[in-house]
Amino acid sequence: MRKIPVAAVTAAMVTALVTGSATSMAHEGHEPPSDSLFQKVVLDDTPGEPMDLAVLPDGRVLHTTRPGEVRLHNPDTGRNIVAAEVDVYEHDEEGLQSIAVDPGFNGKSNRWVYLYYSPPMDTPVDDPSTPDINEGDAPGFGTPEDFAPFEGVIRLSRFQLNGDTLDLSSEQQIIDVPVDRGICCHVGGDIAFDSDGNLYLATGDDTNPFASDGYTPIDERADRNPAYDAQRSSANTNDLRGKVLRIDVGKGGSYSIPDGNLFEPGTAKARPEIYLMGLRNPFRIDVDPASDALYVADYSPDAGSADPDRGPAGQGKWFAATEPGNYGWPYCATAELPYVDYDFATGESGETFNCAAPVNESPHNTGLTELPSVEQPQVWYGYGQSSEFPELGTGGIGPMAGPAYDFDHKNRRGRAPVGWPKHYDGMPLFFEWTRDYIKGFHLDDSGAVSGIEDVMPSIPLSAPMAMEFGPNGALYMLEYGKGYFAELPEAALSRIDYIGPNGNHSPEATATASVDNGQAPLTVAFSSEGSDDAEGDRLRYAWDFDSDGEVDSREPNPTHTYTENGVYTATLQVTDVGGRHRGKTGVDEVKIVVGNQAPVVEFVTPVDGQEFSFGDVVEYEVSVTDDQPVDCSRVEVTYILGHDDHGHPQTTAFGCSGSIQTTEPEGHDPEHDELHGVFNASYTDPGADGLPSLSGSDQVVLEPSE
Repeated sequence: MRKIPVAAVTAAMVTALVTGSATSMAHEGHEPPSDSLFQKVVLDDTPGEPMDLAVLPDGRVLHTTRPGEVRLHNPDTGRNIVAAEVDVYEHDEEGLQSIAVDPGFNGKSNRWVYLYYSPPMDTPVDDPSTPDINEGDAPGFGTPEDFAPFEGVIRLSRFQLNGDTLDLSSEQQIIDVPVDRGICCHVGGDIAFDSDGNLYLATGDDTNPFASDGYTPIDERADRNPAYDAQRSSANTNDLRGKVLRIDVGKGGSYSIPDGNLFEPGTAKARPEIYLMGLRNPFRIDVDPASDALYVADYSPDAGSADPDRGPAGQGKWFAATEPGNYGWPYCATAELPYVDYDFATGESGETFNCAAPVNESPHNTGLTELPSVEQPQVWYGYGQSSEFPELGTGGIGPMAGPAYDFDHKNRRGRAPVGWPKHYDGMPLFFEWTRDYIKGFHLDDSGAVSGIEDVMPSIPLSAPMAMEFGPNGALYMLEYGKGYFAELPEAALSRIDYIGPNGNHSPEATATASVDNGQAPLTVAFSSEGSDDAEGDRLRYAWDFDSDGEVDSREPNPTHTYTENGVYTATLQVTDVGGRHRGKTGVDEVKIVVGNQAPVVEFVTPVDGQEFSFGDVVEYEVSVTDDQPVDCSRVEVTYILGHDDHGHPQTTAFGCSGSIQTTEPEGHDPEHDELHGVFNASYTDPGADGLPSLSGSDQVVLEPSE
């Protein structure tokens, strides 16, 4: 069994890292396999707004979308279906977040699947009859009575998977994490299990970063919304936010506290569920299957440079934890990079925080005052090139903790193995959401990062969102794509296979349709253009227009007329029939709805490219045309603070017309960030005659005036 030492990095290790010796170590004789020995196979190129994935023991893949869908990919048929639709609250970044499969899942006596999601509750939402007021936005200033309606939770529950359906009526609620709703940001979590079956849940600090100039949000003013003070969450030993929780789930969704958490059960003003604290937004965690080390990546604030009156520049972090600890936020970016106390009422700076003995004196703190000393991460980096870890390059800061590969010889046997080679055994993967790469970390016997290598650098990625090795040894991956809180063109669920030097690539199937919705009779021209085989083998085409398992056409580009209303999944399977390694297949599909027409949504105002100033009130008008009567109360308009090629949703209004108060981007550095005002309008019709609802959307990007 591999052993990873404790998470705390000694002073000697830190010194070694700072000199740059750690990552400059060559791994001669252990060069990574060539990219040509891998293949990226797209399993679903229309995955919604993807959030997280989980691979079942039989090879089926579940993934979540933020608006509430749980989707399932079946590798035997190549089909992608909706396994459940969870009703969720969606203001700013909330919705359906993470998914995980119980470690004892067998599809029979144990069918548990875990979800971390935002239940709607009775939280205020915008009233479309008052176009100049958004009741769904929490006030930035006020009284406790003003803030109370926006107190909500994000819930961890588990559900039974019956066949291909997630039974929402089987819900067992496990734990609720408090959240201040109606205001952005950092609520996303992740779920992982160790070899003892303990569940780890990562939670964000639930704190607005946009009024802190890119430094630490510790606004203690009496009339300020508490959501601007991360001391109430990450630094609060009596709060579950900004943490990694560690629990043992039992019957009925109850849980117990395993030995070895940060605070013993019964400790006053301290939650015993807490394993790690002092985290800002640990969006992805993973557990090493051999050592049980917990890999954690934590997002940073956005300051592009250090300020002696405020603190360090933004730092992304990665570390391997084998013991409980405090990682410093919001007082320290790392154990050696403290922030400066700041009075938001006077605008004056105070003393530098003591990372060796942090103290939480916020009036919003309900926990202990004296906190554990701050642990040092193994990896930290900013926007520019890191002197300690130059291999991480430059760009945005979006750290993601990926899985460590557990090599199994059986996954390299058989006619068409896809399992990764032994080179990656025990190597934790690190992937970067903003920089679009995967790195492999080499850890020495002390736990320091002794080397960093590129992992398949020539295989294109677009905002990698989640990764997990499957039982077959292949890497499954979600890509979010570049854009703003929607299903984006580059979004995909994929599998990365190792095919080896003598392997055969699976052909790539690409199915498109001239139309995918409309009234019967509906004539659809299908196309296989883009389908390809890497070896240049001849392809055989098989179209199934109605998912009955029968081949309806072997033409590359057939036409079919649907005469009856219904929902159809047209499937294209391509098979390589030439060459030395024949018989591999690729599958793609197109969903066709007959009997309902998708609405057409267009912004009348504002228009794309229009100038504005952050802080302006922007009037909007949206036009919707549909084959059913249009209900303006179903029109959603979301304002997003566009940040480079991603964004932070700030507020959602309802109605065909109204106004939205834009926010000041105080937490972003104009030197490093390309900022926009993004407006997204969407409308979903109610469906017709048992047919599903269809949606349409439009988006405009406003440019800040000079």
